[in-house]
Amino acid sequence: MILTVTMNPSVDISYPLETLTVDSVNRVKTVSKTAGGKGLNVTRVINELGGKVTATGVLGGHLGRFIMEQLDHANIPHQFYSIMEETRNSIALLHDKGQQTEILEAGPTITKQEAAGFLVEFEQLLSTAEWLTISGSLPKGLGSGFYSHLIRSANEKKIPSLLDTSGAALKAALESEHKPTLIKPNLSEINELLGIELDSDQPNDVKAALSDSLFQGVEWIVVTLGGEGAIVKKGNQFYKALIPKVEVVNPVGSGDATIAGLAYAFSQGSSTEEIIKTGMTTGILNALESTTGHIATTRFYDIYEQVEISTY
Repeated sequence: MILTVTMNPSVDISYPLETLTVDSVNRVKTVSKTAGGKGLNVTRVINELGGKVTATGVLGGHLGRFIMEQLDHANIPHQFYSIMEETRNSIALLHDKGQQTEILEAGPTITKQEAAGFLVEFEQLLSTAEWLTISGSLPKGLGSGFYSHLIRSANEKKIPSLLDTSGAALKAALESEHKPTLIKPNLSEINELLGIELDSDQPNDVKAALSDSLFQGVEWIVVTLGGEGAIVKKGNQFYKALIPKVEVVNPVGSGDATIAGLAYAFSQGSSTEEIIKTGMTTGILNALESTTGHIATTRFYDIYEQVEISTY
């Protein structure tokens, strides 16, 4: 079973607009509201792939109940810890031929008692897990080292972990002695971590950056490059993933779908190349759908065969 952690879930609301007009009224014809937060996008895609998955994290208020109802409707197992404050909304304005403007609420503040209660339930859930994914931001009230605590618990039980976060939480995990198995930063996050300025036209410099001592002990580093694919470091070997050009419908959640594909492929005992190709494929499939955190599995092998993996 893959255990997915979402500590700052949300109700994801997408408003498609032909043109966003500032300081005026913008009317939308269709609205999408889904159980969201990066980890829940991961959860849905794993479920659609046929993987065995359980979602956990913290939820509160009527928005928290909405999320649980959505998961129940999709027959996705979940065990969330209840908190007093309301779960947040995350709004995406999709406008002007592929542009995306996001409005993200900060979300609830987690008390020390709630954090401790969640950790008790998390330890119980780990007893049935084989893989762990941790995604997204940390809510207020939890220190930047909170994910490191979860990873330590997983490592003690020899459960590999895939971490997809940024900023202080990512840096704390990398500086901890308890390393995640995989991280999925983009180039901006690599630049922020190391205080450098790289772009995708500098593959050898990216390769050197990923060999920095900060990443020592992390077996897999998947650096996503948007439409240009990804650069992947696995152990001491580097790979380049090239992906087909597609007509993007909704890019929101594609990074989460990538994590889902990677986790699913790991759980299936796939080879290194198969793992990378699966992650790239699910990320693309998400971008082809209007619904965030959703893929059309009927198109999986068509896209999969177009993903090219090479070593360098």
